[in-house]
Amino acid sequence: MNKKSKGNKFVKRIWALFEWLLYMLAYTLVFICVAYMFDTFVVDEAHFYLYSFVAVILIYILNKTVKPLLFKLTLPITGLTLGLFYFVNNMIILKLVEFIMNNRIEFTSLPILFFISIILSVFNLLMETVIVKPFIKKVKVYE
Repeated sequence: MNKKSKGNKFVKRIWALFEWLLYMLAYTLVFICVAYMFDTFVVDEAHFYLYSFVAVILIYILNKTVKPLLFKLTLPITGLTLGLFYFVNNMIILKLVEFIMNNRIEFTSLPILFFISIILSVFNLLMETVIVKPFIKKVKVYE
């Protein structure tokens, strides 16, 4: 293996880390906006931005590990409800994050949590398609 291919792998890894960090920061911004929108969504004020960032990373990890299993287990119910039960899976992920973070993030109303999970999904999709992907595409042109 020559030095050029090793350097190329290193650049690809750094670029992948940059993209991941950009996504996490964008999702954190969405998370913070949604936290400000609802009184029943409480993030500990002492380290509001840090806890929001940690929560987003936990959501990312749980979405990569637990959510596929949840999706497979609830696929029949999701099909019967025409996809609405998928947001219940998002609610479960958010409740797991609340449990892991030892109530530094708290959802005090389950019906509102359903709407929070929908809004987080929609805002994340908008943030990704309108801001993050075009920015990454524009920056990759210059690499």
